[in-house]
Amino acid sequence: MNNLENKNTDTEGINGSQLKDSGFGNLKYLLVGIFFGIVFVKAEIISWFRIQEMFQLQSFFMYGVIGSAVVVGIISVQIIKRFNIKTIQGEKIEIQPKTFSKGQIYGGLMFGFGWAITGACPGPLFAQIGTGVTVIIVTLLSAILGTWFYGLIKDKLPH
Repeated sequence: MNNLENKNTDTEGINGSQLKDSGFGNLKYLLVGIFFGIVFVKAEIISWFRIQEMFQLQSFFMYGVIGSAVVVGIISVQIIKRFNIKTIQGEKIEIQPKTFSKGQIYGGLMFGFGWAITGACPGPLFAQIGTGVTVIIVTLLSAILGTWFYGLIKDKLPH
C-alpha cells in the first residue's frame, strides 16, 4: 500500500495536495468560500466604488481592511511558529524563507493596475459574479488567461 492510500494512518511527509479526498471533503472549502463571499458583499469589499475610493486616496476603508488582514496574518504566523501548530492531517507547518526578485515589483504593479482598472482582485471575483455583476466574467476569464500565459513563459522570465 503506498503513502497516498494510507492517508488515515500515516500522513507525515506527504503534501496535503497529494492526498486524495472524497467529493464531500471539499465541501468544507465551498462552505468557507460562501461564508467569505457573504462577508465580502456585506462589508462592501467587492464594491467597485470602494476600490476606486482606495486608489484615489479618498477613503481609508479598504486600507483598514487590508491592514487588518496583514496584522491577522502576522499574528497567525507567529502563533503557528511559537506553538508548533500542525495541519488537520497532523503535518508540521513549514514556512519557507522567501527571496526577493525584481519580478515581484513588476508583478505587483501589473496586479495593482489590473485591480484599479477592473475594480476586482482574484478573491472577490466570484462574489461579484454572484451578486449579478456578470461583466466581471470578462475579468475572471482574463485572470485565467493571464495565469495560463505566465505558466507558458515563466521559464523565460527573470526570477
